[in-house]
Amino acid sequence: MTFPKHRRPAAAVALPAVAGLLLAACGGGGSDSGGAEPQTITFSYASANTTEMAYETLAKDYMAAHPGVTIKANRVALNAYNSTLTTQVQAGNGPDVMYITAGTGQAASIGQLAKAGHLLEVPGAATGIPEAEMAGYSYNGKVYGVPSATAISGIVYNDALAKQNGVTITAGSTLSDVIGQCAKAKAAGKSVFGLAGSIPENTGIMAMEIASSTVYGATPAWNADRAAGKVKFADTQGWKDALQAVLDLNAAGCFQDGAAGAGFDALTNGSSQGKLFGFFAPSGATKDIMDAAHGAVKLVALPFPAPAGSRTYMAVTSDLGLAGNKKTKSPALVQDFIKFSVTPAEAKKFAEAQGSIPIGATKAEDLLPQYAGVADLLSSEQYRPYGTDGWPNGQIYAALGQGVTGLLTGQKSIDDVLKSMDSAWG
Repeated sequence: MTFPKHRRPAAAVALPAVAGLLLAACGGGGSDSGGAEPQTITFSYASANTTEMAYETLAKDYMAAHPGVTIKANRVALNAYNSTLTTQVQAGNGPDVMYITAGTGQAASIGQLAKAGHLLEVPGAATGIPEAEMAGYSYNGKVYGVPSATAISGIVYNDALAKQNGVTITAGSTLSDVIGQCAKAKAAGKSVFGLAGSIPENTGIMAMEIASSTVYGATPAWNADRAAGKVKFADTQGWKDALQAVLDLNAAGCFQDGAAGAGFDALTNGSSQGKLFGFFAPSGATKDIMDAAHGAVKLVALPFPAPAGSRTYMAVTSDLGLAGNKKTKSPALVQDFIKFSVTPAEAKKFAEAQGSIPIGATKAEDLLPQYAGVADLLSSEQYRPYGTDGWPNGQIYAALGQGVTGLLTGQKSIDDVLKSMDSAWG
């Protein structure tokens, strides 16, 4: 299967990153332990918590397969990573290999750093990887990085708990199916969905998941049309339908009480207390939560069911990956390490550790159990890129997230939200 790409801000995760700061200097190169260039390199990556070991394992696997090579891995707190990396590369002392976002929407992204001349070209890195997954890792026709894994931006869902309360939602459900069951959940003291309504990143990801069907399902090239001035948010019916779906869900009691003013604690508390069935997040959160519960809960990843008149499309992303520093003293070693990260065996191992989908996966058996319900959608290519792909700045996403909060509180109309997004685009 081939996966579309999207550039999703790191803050769009549905659970808050664990605070922390690791600002150790990361000089390129190192001591020469053999060969024509130094065989010690540095590798910086972002992490929300200290239990995330996928990139550490990748580095260890490479060293095990290449005796004499040393990779000094440096974990940086997720909330500090972009500013830390850009400061370092601009000062000329960035890491040899860096965790990076695809596209152009953030300062620490492939497009921005390649444009500034900070990235090492990695010829041949795209070999064997579907073109759609590589789209955000090139600049001016040259490849500067590779994705690490693919995830679904959808619903993290406790199917067993929902069924115990008479609620059934599957990858084939429609929005009407969901709305029709919200009153039943409410009568049992539960909520179908938890929503951190005061957090723009959480309201934004929910709206983008719906738009994957209402906007990008029928018009995959909508972003290109918007960039060309052919359409606007305010005059696109699919965007109006997506925001109307939010209002319909809210009116039907599908969110927990007080959702409009809720923070991330509403999601963590509601989930741990069994008061909500699902919330909106990248699908890797299924593994994080199941690991933390030590087997006490099983979660699945689902797409957001489409409103009437639209076909359900999943939003998928391969927006986080690796790139190399142009100033490295070990360009051949850096290029080889980046290519090693997307070999089939290593990509599968990485995805299993992260709870995501392996780069270039083509078979259902390559997927973790939480993706069983969406395997057919993946194999039939019933998915779309997360819509922020191609948006020229992060202000548009912020306008959407803040606007949805305004919808929930009654302070904004659908037209208000879409007009603010058009203004932010300019």
